[in-house]
Amino acid sequence: MKQGAQGSAGTGIPQVRADATGQTRVPRQAGSGAGAVRGEHTHSEPPAPRVRPVVQRASVRGQILDALRAALVAGDLRPGEVYSAPVLGERFGVSATPVREAMQQLALEGAVEVVPNRGFRVVERGARELAELAEVRALIEVPVMLRLARTVPAERWAELRPLAEATVRAASSGCRATYAESDRGFHRAVLSLSGNRQLVRIAEDLHRRAQWPLVGGGPGSRGRADLVADAHEHTALLDALIARDLDVVRALVGEHFTGAVA
Repeated sequence: MKQGAQGSAGTGIPQVRADATGQTRVPRQAGSGAGAVRGEHTHSEPPAPRVRPVVQRASVRGQILDALRAALVAGDLRPGEVYSAPVLGERFGVSATPVREAMQQLALEGAVEVVPNRGFRVVERGARELAELAEVRALIEVPVMLRLARTVPAERWAELRPLAEATVRAASSGCRATYAESDRGFHRAVLSLSGNRQLVRIAEDLHRRAQWPLVGGGPGSRGRADLVADAHEHTALLDALIARDLDVVRALVGEHFTGAVA
């Protein structure tokens, strides 16, 4: 017998109805519920709490955060300028709430600062701060890479070749935000071979900060040729790591960080 979408009486299958919001709901029956279906005693259990769609909201906030980070690197959000959450929300086609939450995360990272009753000001950074970041990154990453060069087999390094080549393609696009993401991905993969998640997290935070544009130009204004040259250092570094040439590894990593502030 053909049954309708509402179910059929006498089959034991509860009917599914659409409520005013368009969502389908199963009507509650006496003694019904998840516990009753399993044959459990449910008379003393409190009703299940209503679950809010926090995952969806977090997803929107995460997307906005990624978009704002890309806008920072690309220079679309200019140092010293104040941006309000409602205006940015209109730009992204969302409400001000996820934008405000994403901006608060950027404030924690040091990219912006809160301006009461106005919004968020993009932090103005100079060459000295970038040089300090490069020095700290070198202190962390150079010893780790030298240690990995002695212990990681060549085939593991070869597995990172696609990531290194991806940075070259990203640089060739001329998009600083695209290259910045690919650049972090390569460095993250290299450092992940250490097995130290805290190291990877701290190094990536420093790396992200080093990619923010400076007042009056600097690395944030580098052209396509500079990005491509920077990306090719990744493939050269992999060659040195595979060959376990520690002197070349040390020189390349040092030059990579120094070039980022030139």
